[in-house]
Amino acid sequence: MKAVRFHQFGGPEVLMIEDLPDPRPGPGQVRIAVRAAGVNPSDWKKRQGLMDEELPQTMGHEAAGVVDEVGEGVADVAIGDRVFGFSVEGAAQAELAVLSYYALIPPSLDFPGAAALPAAIETATRALDQLGVVSGSKLLVNGASGSVGSAAVQLAVARGAYVIGTGSPANHEYLRSLGADPVAYGEGLVGRVRALAPDGVDLALDVAGSGVLPELIGLAGGPEHVVTIADFSGAQEHGVAFSRGDAGRAVHALAEIGGLIEAGRFSLPVGRSFPLAEVAEAHRVGEGGHVRGKFVLLVG
Repeated sequence: MKAVRFHQFGGPEVLMIEDLPDPRPGPGQVRIAVRAAGVNPSDWKKRQGLMDEELPQTMGHEAAGVVDEVGEGVADVAIGDRVFGFSVEGAAQAELAVLSYYALIPPSLDFPGAAALPAAIETATRALDQLGVVSGSKLLVNGASGSVGSAAVQLAVARGAYVIGTGSPANHEYLRSLGADPVAYGEGLVGRVRALAPDGVDLALDVAGSGVLPELIGLAGGPEHVVTIADFSGAQEHGVAFSRGDAGRAVHALAEIGGLIEAGRFSLPVGRSFPLAEVAEAHRVGEGGHVRGKFVLLVG
């Protein structure tokens, strides 16, 4: 099969399309003929050598496609089913991928739309679970218009929370469509949030990592009410929880999202799609940071 791999760290030009052996699913896993695979900011960090030191490396943690082989003990899906999920081996940007966590694709969703979901909804759900967001919670999401931020807004609203989301003025109408009250980020943020919530908020989620943890702590009444997924050093400095997948993934999000999508209560736009062979260009555009929505690679 053809797959994305690199043999040295560096810019997008190090990414290659290579022929690799077909993977086989182990117990509880399924193999899919990949139709689309998600592209994430962690991909360029990995490519730059900021995550793993081993070489060579494959790419991709999320994909959607059609089941073509099942491992021992798999009884919840069958060959021919459309599924989406996670490749724990980080090898989803390929013609074939083994998924360790998966769910059926909601009927109304196409393969690119499904491939855009796993990382964003798992990350958002994990952070909301850690914060304890429930019906009646007042939640501030810093960086609400990106894929994880917009997922967090919609999932929190679905739980019955009141959500304030920070974003650039150009994204405010979008945030309103997700169910959040928008505020501009930057200087004066605290005052703008208090205009909507005079007593502050119950909880705050930092998705943007823009150095505002002290302000979030003040608005939420203490560091124990704040979680960040983007500011590791700030979390250490200010005593805030840093949410990371290796502490336990919220994979229950995969099975739960279908109902919200079919009810019209959740959507995650695909910003751009690229053929698998143009993965380097996807990295170049993605690192530029000017496109709203998730990037996906199309396979087959």
